[in-house]
Amino acid sequence: MYDQLTPSDIKKMEEEIEHRKLVIRRQALEDVKEARAQGDLSENFEYYAAKKFKNQNESRIRYLERMIRTARVISEDSAEDEVGINNTVTVEFLEDGLVETYKIVTTVRGNSLENLISNESPLGKALLRKKEGQTVHVQVNSAIGYDVKILKIENTADDGSDKIRSF
Repeated sequence: MYDQLTPSDIKKMEEEIEHRKLVIRRQALEDVKEARAQGDLSENFEYYAAKKFKNQNESRIRYLERMIRTARVISEDSAEDEVGINNTVTVEFLEDGLVETYKIVTTVRGNSLENLISNESPLGKALLRKKEGQTVHVQVNSAIGYDVKILKIENTADDGSDKIRSF
């Protein structure tokens, strides 16, 4: 797997694992017990739903533990005047003049619908370690690319509001 994770990503994952083990697991086991007590399991939808939820929780715990175990830890530190992980960047797309603001995050927190772009995406890679005022070429693939100008960089601390994506 070898995803790039920051120390704060790992901390969030460990907190989610702990919550799932201590709270959700206990509730899921209780739900299975209650559903089993209702009698005939062959036609007991609640039993199958409770088992499915319990298994999904256990699967998520294993997934997060594997992510932590195989992760490559990267620093979220960057110079004051350059783009780094957890920085908010305002860019202008030079082709059409559109101005957008993005936060650069790791792949597990990337969510384009919330303007959270991965440091491994074409735009994220192109912006990292660049300075305000620079024009950057973003190469999407061998045939397509575009230019953006960095208008503003905000060194935002990781406030923990970005969720680790679940699959």
